[in-house]
Amino acid sequence: MDTFGTDKPVIAMAHFPALPGRPQHDRAAGRAHLVDVIGRDLAVLQDAGVDGLLFCNEADLPYQLAVGPEIPAAMAAVIGELRSSVRVPFGVNILWDARASLALARATGACFIREVLTGVYESDLGMLAPAIGDIASYRAAIGAGDVALFDNISPEFASAIGSRGIADRAKGAAFLGADAILISGPAAGVPFAMSDLVAAKEAVPDTTVVANTGVRADSIADIFAVADAVIVGTSLKVDGNTWNAVDPARAQRLMDAARSARA
Repeated sequence: MDTFGTDKPVIAMAHFPALPGRPQHDRAAGRAHLVDVIGRDLAVLQDAGVDGLLFCNEADLPYQLAVGPEIPAAMAAVIGELRSSVRVPFGVNILWDARASLALARATGACFIREVLTGVYESDLGMLAPAIGDIASYRAAIGAGDVALFDNISPEFASAIGSRGIADRAKGAAFLGADAILISGPAAGVPFAMSDLVAAKEAVPDTTVVANTGVRADSIADIFAVADAVIVGTSLKVDGNTWNAVDPARAQRLMDAARSARA
């Protein structure tokens, strides 16, 4: 992936605390808390040598299919304040609102978004039916044509409607313009089925296929035997807990394993 300057890049998650308007948002701590948390994790991840970053509103439980303007506004303010410290390419992900993610990417200079962009899924949040044609039109309308589309074709907390399997969904997503195909497990931090990763890569050998959940230091060599990149968050956190801060030792261990696997 040329964007990240290396084969098989490691893209690390920078998880925002709950944002304004969401149930777990800390009003007393305010924006300064958001900047402190993201700034600290950003420094640790870059010191460990990650190849890219993905800023995400992971703590905005329960998630929404369409967010209010306060979510991308808050994320843009924090990313903008820290932008001079970001030394690697980065993407953004607002769960589960592709238009909001594109707007945020356009405002901050992000090079990709991660979203569910194709297919129809029943999920714990309701029906996911993203309509990639409308998303692509919006991307063009706001001048974000250079923002790559990372399409999660096996989204967490969801299952596909219909009988088309991973291979057919990967082919469809690639045909419709997805720049990368993401394979996930059932939840954040939970490993995906390796058979799904293999099926996707075999179906679209010329399209980037990314392992999206459950990546660990002890599994990354096997994953890199198939995947073109990984996105990793939970296994880098203190005690392997999604909601904790990034653990410098865990981040370094994963990057050491990644470099060894690439070599």
